[in-house]
Amino acid sequence: MAKENLTKKSSIKLLSFDIDNTLIDFNTLKSNFGKVWNKYKPQTDVLLTYNTGRLIDDVLNLIKRGVLPEPDYIIAGVGTLIYDYNKKCVVKEFNEVLDEGWDIAAVEEIIQSLDHPISEQPARFQHSYKRSYYFHDASEELINNVEQVFAESKMYINVVYSGNKFLDILPKWANKGNALIWLLKKLDLKSYNVLVAGDSGNDSAMFNVKGVKGIVVANAHEELYKFTKHREVYHSELENGDGIIEGLIFFEILPEDAKITKEDSHTDDYIIQQELNIIAEEDDDEKLKLIREGYDKAIIALKKNITPLGFSACSIKDNVTNGTDENYHSVWARDGAITLIGSLSLIHDEEIHQCQRQTLITLFEHISRNGQIPSNVRIKDNTADYSGVGGICSIDSGIWVVIAFYEYVKVTNDIDFLRQYISSIKETMRWLGAHDSNNDALLEIPEAGDWTDLFGGSYNILYDEILWYRANVCFGRMLELLGDYEEAGENIRWSQVIKKEILQNFWPSTQQKLFQSVSFAERQFTLGDTSYLIQQTTPFDFSWRCDVFGNVLAFLHGTIDAEKAHQTFKFMLGVGVNDPYPVTNVYPVVTPGDPDWKPYYTVNLLNLPNHYHNGGIWPFVGGFWVKFVNKLGLKDVAVSELYKLALINKEGLTEEWEFTEWAHGTTGKAMGKAYQAWSAAQYISACHDLKIINN
Repeated sequence: MAKENLTKKSSIKLLSFDIDNTLIDFNTLKSNFGKVWNKYKPQTDVLLTYNTGRLIDDVLNLIKRGVLPEPDYIIAGVGTLIYDYNKKCVVKEFNEVLDEGWDIAAVEEIIQSLDHPISEQPARFQHSYKRSYYFHDASEELINNVEQVFAESKMYINVVYSGNKFLDILPKWANKGNALIWLLKKLDLKSYNVLVAGDSGNDSAMFNVKGVKGIVVANAHEELYKFTKHREVYHSELENGDGIIEGLIFFEILPEDAKITKEDSHTDDYIIQQELNIIAEEDDDEKLKLIREGYDKAIIALKKNITPLGFSACSIKDNVTNGTDENYHSVWARDGAITLIGSLSLIHDEEIHQCQRQTLITLFEHISRNGQIPSNVRIKDNTADYSGVGGICSIDSGIWVVIAFYEYVKVTNDIDFLRQYISSIKETMRWLGAHDSNNDALLEIPEAGDWTDLFGGSYNILYDEILWYRANVCFGRMLELLGDYEEAGENIRWSQVIKKEILQNFWPSTQQKLFQSVSFAERQFTLGDTSYLIQQTTPFDFSWRCDVFGNVLAFLHGTIDAEKAHQTFKFMLGVGVNDPYPVTNVYPVVTPGDPDWKPYYTVNLLNLPNHYHNGGIWPFVGGFWVKFVNKLGLKDVAVSELYKLALINKEGLTEEWEFTEWAHGTTGKAMGKAYQAWSAAQYISACHDLKIINN
C-alpha cells in the first residue's frame, strides 16, 4: 500500500488515544504531547478522544493539572463510560447498551471462586460497569480458563488482560473498540476516519475496529505488537507522547515543525553561555554572506561529481590520481549515499536528481549474490570492488545505502522504484544481519571495516551500531510503504532492541542496573561515568575515546535523547573538537606509544596524530555537526559553526572553495582530494537545516 493511502490526511476526523504509557509516562506523568498539541493542533475539525482504563474523574484531574490538553471526548474505564468534555457530562445513552447481561455481584462471586492468585485493585479503579484485578504474569492458558469459567456460568462478558498484570472484567459490549464504534455512529463518522494509538493489550480492541489506522509507540508491550502486526499501523521510534507526536507528523495531522519543539536548551550552562557570549560579538551579516556564497559554490562542487554511473567520490577532472588513489574515481557506496542524503533538498534539479537515482541503481546492479553492496564501482570500466585496504569488507557501505534509499523514496514517494529494489534491500539487510553472529543485536565489525578504513576499530563500534539501528528503522518504514505491516513491525521492534543494547554497552554509568546478560562494558561500570557514548567495546576491552561522528549521529538518528546529547555537546565543546574548524573525528587522538597505536597508522603518513581518521577535520562530518547543534535548539551556535564550516570549505589546496576531503586537526590546513562530493552535499544539507537557504 502506498504512503498516500496510509497517510490520507483529509480522511482522519477523530483521534482515539490511550493515556498511560501512550500519551504520558504512567509513573512520572511527563509528556511533550500537551504543549505540542496546543501549539500545532490542526485548525480543521479533528476530534481528540482519550480512550483509557482510567475513570473520568481521574482523567479530568490530569487535564486540570495541565498534564493533558483538553479533548472533545473521553472514553473511560476500558470502554465502559463516555464523557462529552465540551458539554461536561456523561453520555448516558451508551450505558443502556452495557446493561444487557451484566451482573456485578455475580462477577465478584465468580472471581472469588477461582483458584488463581487474583487480587482486587483499589476502589478508585472500580465502577458499576467495571471490575479490575491484579493477576501477575498470567499465561494465555490461564486467561482462557477465566473466560471459560464465566461462559460456563452463562455470563457473556469481556475479559481484558494487559500489561502482564491488569485483569478487567467488563460487560459483554464494553471494550475500547466497541465504545469507539458507538461514538462513531453517534458522530456519523466512519472507521476509516479514525486514528488510534496505544501500548498494551487493552488497546487491542481499538486496533481491531475494521478500517482504522493506528500508532504503536516504541514502548508497547509484546501483546499489542503481536495483535497489530497484520494491521495498518505506524510503529514509532520514540516512546510515549514523543512517539505519538512522531506518528501524528507521519499521518500529517501535525506539521513537520512539531518535532522541532525543544526541551531545555541548556543556554544557562556555563560552557554554552561562554560560547554564546563570543558569538554575540560576531558580525551576523558577514557570516551569512559567506555562508550563502559557500552554498552556491557547494552546488558547483557537487555538480563536478556527476557521472553517468552516479556521484564520484571527488571531481575526476580536478584530481590527478596514482596507484590506489584511482579508487577515488569511483561511485562509492558510503560516499554516494551520504552525498545523496545531503543533496535531497536539490531534488528539483533534474541533473542532480538523476544522479542521485543512478547512484542507487549502480550500486544495486552490482550487489553480490549473498547480498553485499559493493564498496565502490569504478567509473571507467563499471567494475565493482567489495573490499578496501587489506581486502577487508566495508560493513557500513551497505548500511548507508539502505538509509539513503529510504530517504530518497521518502522525498520522491517513488513507490515503483521501491518495489523494484526492495528484494535487493532485503538481501542486503540479511547480509548485514549475519554480522551479528552472537544474536546480541549488535554487529561485529572487522578491524578497519568501516569508513575509518586505515584506523583500527573492531568488534562493536559505536558508529556502525548507530547506523545499524537506523537501517532497521528505515527498512521497516519501507515495508510500511509497501503495506507489509507484519515484517515492518518486526524491524521497528528489533531497532528498539538495538537502541537498548547501544545505551547499555556504550554509555557506562555507575548508576545503571546490572542485567542478567552482562556485557564487558557493563562490568566496567565501577570505573566511572561518561558524558558521551564510548567508541567501541569488545569481549576483552573497550575504548573510552569519543567518536565524534558516532555521537553526532546518535542524536540525529534518535538513539539518545536531548539530555544525553547536551551532555555530549558540552564535553565535545569543552575539549575543542570544533576548533579551529568543525570537526575532528575523534578525541583524544592516538599517539605512538599509546596501547591503541597500530604500526600501519604510518602508511602514507595518513593516520599520524591529528591526521585523516586520527583526529583530522572532516567537512562532511561538520555538516552533520551543524545539524546536531541545531537539533539541540542552539541555532545561534549552529550558525556560527556553519560559518566556520564555510571557512574550511573555502580553504583549498590550489584555489578557494575546493570542499576538500579533510584538513589537519590542529592547523586546519586543507588535505586530501579537492571537490569532495560529500563535503559539498552535507554543507548544502546544513544550510537547509538551518533554513538559511529555503527549499
